[in-house]
Amino acid sequence: MKNYDNVVVFDHPLIRHKIAILRDEKTSTKEFRELVEEITTLMTYECFKDVPTVEKEVTTPLETCTQQVVKDNSVAIVPILRAGLGMVNGIHALFPSARVGHIGMYRDEETLQPQSYYCKLPYDIDEEDKMVLLVDPMLATGGSACDAIDLLKKRGCKHIKFMAIIGAPEGVSRVAEAHPDVKIYVSTLDRCLNEHGYILPGLGDAGDRLFGTK
Repeated sequence: MKNYDNVVVFDHPLIRHKIAILRDEKTSTKEFRELVEEITTLMTYECFKDVPTVEKEVTTPLETCTQQVVKDNSVAIVPILRAGLGMVNGIHALFPSARVGHIGMYRDEETLQPQSYYCKLPYDIDEEDKMVLLVDPMLATGGSACDAIDLLKKRGCKHIKFMAIIGAPEGVSRVAEAHPDVKIYVSTLDRCLNEHGYILPGLGDAGDRLFGTK
């Protein structure tokens, strides 16, 4: 995969350690869910280095000083259902007041094309300085991510970031080229997609492993 200015692939030993456990087929649903949240929190820290801030006067036990604080209501979270729900708490750990929208999509198993069935977004999603973080644990073909970003742009979103835990080169390239103005964050880049559109080595179906379904 060629290098893209709008793609960030994490290379951190703590994330690599957690990804290794996440991949293991023996990892329980409870532990899988906790790991997804932990990895998401670590990624969010880096993803929002440019979050809007304002100055605030703070009185310490010794004196008054001016500090930078995150601007109120500057972040919105939009998970792609259903697996994206597993990442929301990891972001809320750092931005507890962030409003949450939902985009429902599923992949047609014959065509591998995304099908949209639901969209509910915060009423102020289109504010000028609002940062919208679209999340899905797996970036495979890139179809769902591209369609979700298109939908957000149609709703007036101006600052969109996309975060996935595992990315395939095919999906990352597709989203990066279709939306060069959207910053893409993946914790690890896997080898390729198989003939069924699943990431290799991957970790299986993230939604099933998060919610204990088949």
